[in-house]
Amino acid sequence: MSHRFATTIGLCALLFWASIVGLLRQVTDGFGPILGVCLIYSLSSILLLIVFKPPKLHLFPKAYLIFGSILFVAYELCLSLSLAFAQNNQQAVEVSILNYLWPSLTVLLLILTKEQKFHPWVIVGMLLTLFGIIQVQVGSGEFSLNQLIQNIAVNPISYALAFIGAFIWAAYCTLTKKIGNGQNAIALFFCLTSVVLWLKYLWVGDFQVPELQLQSFVYLVVSAAAFGLGYAAWNIGILHGNIQLLTAASYFTPIISSLIAMQLLDLELSWSFWQGAALVTLGSFLCWWSTRTRS
Repeated sequence: MSHRFATTIGLCALLFWASIVGLLRQVTDGFGPILGVCLIYSLSSILLLIVFKPPKLHLFPKAYLIFGSILFVAYELCLSLSLAFAQNNQQAVEVSILNYLWPSLTVLLLILTKEQKFHPWVIVGMLLTLFGIIQVQVGSGEFSLNQLIQNIAVNPISYALAFIGAFIWAAYCTLTKKIGNGQNAIALFFCLTSVVLWLKYLWVGDFQVPELQLQSFVYLVVSAAAFGLGYAAWNIGILHGNIQLLTAASYFTPIISSLIAMQLLDLELSWSFWQGAALVTLGSFLCWWSTRTRS
């Protein structure tokens, strides 16, 4: 496989992942919040097992299997349910931006664990990311702490899950880099996530399913493919493509994701939202760039 072709495949992974917000909302609107997420992860798990084959557990460090599984499952639950429980599509897109705090947090944790050297620009990047998230949540009005709290208080569960998820994914990325030993356990982790989701669905006991339409099944299949093929494409990209280009491009996912969600969910996003999303993207990119220049 050529270097350029592998890089192109890796860039496709970013488009797959960027479409998740809009696709997941379409699926949960059709099947309900918890059942819709269960079906997506179940189909994605089957696809990943086909692509990557069942993992050979003896090749993985035990600590990575235990703690990596816990962190990955916890993150996927936080991400998917934060979007599924959003009260409307607009709120789902706003919540998704909060999740993109994780790149800056990952750099911060890598510095604290001495995997990266500190650079003052990291602080600037973190502040830009935080200002961007606040801008998205406050909207076009003047900033006030009370207004920010009121906006979040409308649906605290979604915002709390997205915020916690950002910290969990940063911890997972740090752990993977430190003790992952270069192994790919994504198929195993997705299967575990599916099991936990189905247990939650059975425990909640809400088995009422809205009237289903063909469109819901189409979005379900496309969503599962976006999850599964996204990880498969990314794996090819980082193994055989230009990893520097792929890493840099990945920090623009918040903007790409919002653009795709705007089309899929028929939304009109305000200028203040795009300003906030741009600040989140710039802050995350700056955190990555500042540590890269010290390597």
